[in-house]
Amino acid sequence: MVTAAQSLPRPPAPVRIAVAPRPPALRHLGPNWYATVMGTAVVASAGSALPLDVPGLPTVLTGVWALSVVLLATVVAARTGHWARHRDQARAHLLDPAVAPFYGCLSMALLAVGTGTLTVGGDVVSEGPAVAAAFALFGAGTLIGLVAAVVVPYLMVVRHKVEAGSASPVWLLPVVAPMVSAASGPLLVPYLPPGQWREAALLACYAMFGLSLLATLLILPMVFARLVHHGPLPLAATPALFLVLGPLGQSTTAVNKLAGAASGVLDAPYAAGMGVFAVVYGVPVMGFALLWLALAAAMVARAARRRMPFTPAWWAFTFPVGTCVTGAHGLADRTGLVAYQWLATALYGLLVVAWAVTGTLTLRGLLRGELLRAPR
Repeated sequence: MVTAAQSLPRPPAPVRIAVAPRPPALRHLGPNWYATVMGTAVVASAGSALPLDVPGLPTVLTGVWALSVVLLATVVAARTGHWARHRDQARAHLLDPAVAPFYGCLSMALLAVGTGTLTVGGDVVSEGPAVAAAFALFGAGTLIGLVAAVVVPYLMVVRHKVEAGSASPVWLLPVVAPMVSAASGPLLVPYLPPGQWREAALLACYAMFGLSLLATLLILPMVFARLVHHGPLPLAATPALFLVLGPLGQSTTAVNKLAGAASGVLDAPYAAGMGVFAVVYGVPVMGFALLWLALAAAMVARAARRRMPFTPAWWAFTFPVGTCVTGAHGLADRTGLVAYQWLATALYGLLVVAWAVTGTLTLRGLLRGELLRAPR
């Protein structure tokens, strides 16, 4: 006998509608993404300075420079959207001692692209527009860098809760930005009116060199003390050790470029003294940079054996190494030593490999939506 319940038709099975995954949100897009611009731009500008006779290299470097321009526009637009739609998170970044120092990267991204525009992009957009763009990017980058060099340390003192033994190489980012201005400014000095304009610009670059160098000398001992007393950095943060190379290589680059620009701008005794200072300062600092490079590489190799994960911190392998390339090249020009030419070439090879690997992994992480998720 069939019951009434059994005779009723069964309800249709629920229909499951496939929903396309939502695109990654901008909420967790931090200022550290400007490092992608810095690392790309330095590949172009550092490569153009080396005496490499490789067929097709100028075309490749021009393409890399163009990519850095696209990246700068993209990241600036994304960060603008981040501030417009996620102001609470943006303020939280400023109050986070682990994130706030990355605001110095905006300055360095602008300056790096400006340098590339002047040294590489001139063949594409002609000299006049290249010089105009370089001046605009230098002005904006320098202003932002000086503000970050004051505001971020101020926040660390009065707002951030910094625990003892938590010093990080990331702390160098806001104070090294003026050093990038000091290295970029000499390229623009010849385009200024002779006399007071050129001398004021040159001495302003020396002033930024000094303020960045002294601030770096305050932070570096704390970073090394943290390593000695508290052990290695966490695996994911280990690449940040390469950030120490930034002020070392960039300051060596700056003194050599400033010495080159001093001829014809300063009186003869001072111009000659700047050339002597470039060698007396640059040679030992580059030696220390190589020591730190070996130490940082050993720490990264140790972390890699323990399965160091990929994070955007890997971009620390690019721009700081690029500053050592330009620093070694500057010493090669000033001393005439072939050894520095070989050093610059070897470091550039390391830079290109690091940029290619990090860029590939970054693109893969973005396509998978992994790099824009909320940090765990």
